[in-house]
Amino acid sequence: MRNDTVETLIGAIVILVAIVFVVFTYKSTGAASVGGYELTAKMPRVDGVAIGTDVKLAGVKIGTVSALTLDPKDYRVAVHMKLQPEVKIPDDSSVMVTSAGLLGSSYVSIQPGGSDTMLADGGEIKNAQGAIDMMGLLSKFVNNSGSSNSTSAPPPATAEPAKP
Repeated sequence: MRNDTVETLIGAIVILVAIVFVVFTYKSTGAASVGGYELTAKMPRVDGVAIGTDVKLAGVKIGTVSALTLDPKDYRVAVHMKLQPEVKIPDDSSVMVTSAGLLGSSYVSIQPGGSDTMLADGGEIKNAQGAIDMMGLLSKFVNNSGSSNSTSAPPPATAEPAKP
């Protein structure tokens, strides 16, 4: 009987530790839903952005991407961002998709404007730049570096004529 009590107690401790670990991970990774208000921005490309992607201002996380929807009329992607309520964004701000280094993950970066008017819940950031296709740029660079320019003149001859 005593053996069953010890096993039950150890099992309860293991379950308690697992619950504490899950709660700690949930809170420390920012997976908890961000309260606050929602802004949108329409972009032509959102490569590397998904629901839960960080939204940063001056390198500091101020929210997350809550949804991505495609507009069938102009084929731009509406990025819905949930931002912290204490961070107010001026209405002349700009937004872009960028990455943390060459191999880093993508995030949405907001550059605040200078307007005194702040965007309200449901507002839209009009000045938006989508993701840059790094592989496309690298491919263009590699393909163009080996080709010669056909419009340039041949190099001048440097050899002097032989003297008698």
